[in-house]
Amino acid sequence: MATGLIIIYAIGPMRANVLNNTYGTDYDPNYFFIGQLRSVVLSLVFFFAAFKWIPYKYLKKYAKPIMITALVLSALLWLLSLTGSSLAKCELGECRWFNLGGLSFQPAEFLKLALVIYLADFLARKKEEGKLGDLREFWLPLLVVCGLSLFLVVIAQGDLGTGVTLIAIIFGMLLMSGIPAKQYLIMLALVLVVAVGAVATSSHRMQRVDAWLATLTGGESSDSTYHIDNAMLAIGTGGFFGVGIGNSIQATGYLPESINDSIFAILGETFGFVGLFLILVVFTAILLRLLNVAGHTADNSDRLTVVGVFSWFLAGVVVNIMAMTGLVPVTGITLPLISYGGTSMIFIAFAIGLSLQISCYTSREVIKNENISSRGRLRGSHYASRRRSS
Repeated sequence: MATGLIIIYAIGPMRANVLNNTYGTDYDPNYFFIGQLRSVVLSLVFFFAAFKWIPYKYLKKYAKPIMITALVLSALLWLLSLTGSSLAKCELGECRWFNLGGLSFQPAEFLKLALVIYLADFLARKKEEGKLGDLREFWLPLLVVCGLSLFLVVIAQGDLGTGVTLIAIIFGMLLMSGIPAKQYLIMLALVLVVAVGAVATSSHRMQRVDAWLATLTGGESSDSTYHIDNAMLAIGTGGFFGVGIGNSIQATGYLPESINDSIFAILGETFGFVGLFLILVVFTAILLRLLNVAGHTADNSDRLTVVGVFSWFLAGVVVNIMAMTGLVPVTGITLPLISYGGTSMIFIAFAIGLSLQISCYTSREVIKNENISSRGRLRGSHYASRRRSS
């Protein structure tokens, strides 16, 4: 978050100048830095709330109401956008935020958290009941919840990037739930078919695929390849040590979404290969820590929660970086904890806080799937001398 704050401080005035000149707005040069600083402070509050102040057992207890609330908010945003209400904030033809008097809230980010909590509780209960993989008791309710979530995000809001993250959460948690491998592979194949269909039936998404293929095959630059061409140019310009803070050329208006989806390319231009390598080291450390917690957690629902957070974080990092380096088509997905935007940062910080709360109740030995049921509700603390009284 500190790295993101530094880079937003450097390129925020450029972004404000571009918007003012292009759309006739009146953004202050420090507008984006102040907004990012506010987001960082709120994210830290939410992080410590999840880590220290809100017992996770209460969130599990209300998993269904939390999931229903997230779905209702997403549906309400869709209805407001259809009616042209000012409560729905729209950009580039897509309505993905609530407009709350100068503040905005993206319900899709809350939906990610709700889905992790709900699926962890649902999958753990079905495993205990011996109904994991049952058509009526397991797959039917699961498909309703997951299908509705994806519809409200991908179709209603036109947000394929968030849809990719939701799919990563769902299949990451299913993989660790213990469902039969054959059922898992069938569902994965069905989702891939639907995803290909969703891309093939959208001219906008097909343009991105065509631009990606042109980049891979060394085709000529065009309007459709403009985004990825400038992202690659930014990273290449950075060289080994970067051009330095405040010296970015691409952030002056050449690279679209320089403070959001394209911030990895700006980081490459500013800090160079060395800077990107260090950032990747930090991301890797966070992901390995989450895997370590999951591997030492005895309670099945707690373990699945951490797996869901891991999948969420991994999808954001991998898809954003691959898009900015031309390995996948450009998608609208932010770089976790670094990109500009309050809602996404707040909820991923809250999710990481929950994972670290769970890590306070881990076992010293690695927990295997087949041993979870025999351990029951064992809460052997990894740090026994600091076991919580709760």
